[in-house]
Amino acid sequence: MTDRVLNRTRRRVSIVFAGHGAVVGAFATRIPWLQQHLGLSESTLGVALLAPAVGSFVAMPFTSRLVHHLGNSRALTCLFPLWCGSLILPAFSPNLPALCLALGIFGATSGMTDVLMNAQGVQVEQRLQRPIIPSLHGMWAVGGLVSSGCGALAAGADIDARLHFTVTAALLAGVGLLATRHLPEAEPTEARQPPPRFALPPLSTLPLGVLGFCAVFAEGASGNWSAVYLTSTANASEGVAALSYTGLSFTLALARLASGFVVTHLGPVRTVRLSDGIAALGGTLVVLARTPPVAISGFALIGIGVAVVLPLSFSAAGGHGGDPSRNIAGVATITYTSNLLAPAVTGAVADATSLPAAFVLVTAFAASPLFLASTLARPVQSPGRERQNEPQQADLSS
Repeated sequence: MTDRVLNRTRRRVSIVFAGHGAVVGAFATRIPWLQQHLGLSESTLGVALLAPAVGSFVAMPFTSRLVHHLGNSRALTCLFPLWCGSLILPAFSPNLPALCLALGIFGATSGMTDVLMNAQGVQVEQRLQRPIIPSLHGMWAVGGLVSSGCGALAAGADIDARLHFTVTAALLAGVGLLATRHLPEAEPTEARQPPPRFALPPLSTLPLGVLGFCAVFAEGASGNWSAVYLTSTANASEGVAALSYTGLSFTLALARLASGFVVTHLGPVRTVRLSDGIAALGGTLVVLARTPPVAISGFALIGIGVAVVLPLSFSAAGGHGGDPSRNIAGVATITYTSNLLAPAVTGAVADATSLPAAFVLVTAFAASPLFLASTLARPVQSPGRERQNEPQQADLSS
């Protein structure tokens, strides 16, 4: 495959990542509409919002079986429009049970699509022989930011979420179909041993899953509690407090888009150790902050610090040997669990002690990859190319 074809393939995969993030961004902006439309209390809405994580957790272990039958790119072509279409279901749900079911389907299709697009990205990364997974995750963040901006405009114009979601889903599904139609397959799937129908994560991916778990915990806790922290601890207004999440999201996207250069020159292990030093500094600033500028700066540094850890964990899992989709599903299952636990655990610790004390725990999670980064140094098992590409293998497994 020529460099020109590889670069075109990379652009197609980037569009898929941006589209996935755009669906998430659109949904996030209309959660208040869903709450008001169905008359849900905050606690009831919180229960309903657990359904996407549960759906993802249950569905992702089935992904490797789907890949075996269809191939990764064909499975992605089939599943991406379903993921976009699932955005419509919550808006048309007539009651709480229907909403939970709709959100479960939303989460299931999201999780499986997440695994497939990361596996596709790892395949392109290995053929390009340079790290691109972090920048693909950066495109995911960009898609979410753009879509959430459009969603905010739609909400401000009082546009019904059913219309908003339908138009968004149709547009993104069409773009996704164009992007996924000609993606290459890694190898003939008929040659593989059929995986179990429900493939549990391989034990060999557990260290990578723990690495991603720590970073996602810090990201999830910061994203959910940053605005509350500014209003309750740093004495900020609600308008200023909203800037904390904006700063976190912006630095996450920027760090992921710029990370390819850093990973290429430092390698994944040193990149993660450097970035988690930055995350630890950011967490320390948050814990000590009693004014808005210091707190916002701390959350922004947390965003920079944790940005590359999860993408590099997925990249390492895909190059770990065996079935890439199953390996990535294993890491994703563990990290999705972290995303589910982080807001609740942070809130529980804050209730028992204080919010700054809770962010001591968050800072510990943010700094933990500093000591776990060596798990990214596993060499890629690439038959027939080990001797030729040996200097690059450590980076490609990132």
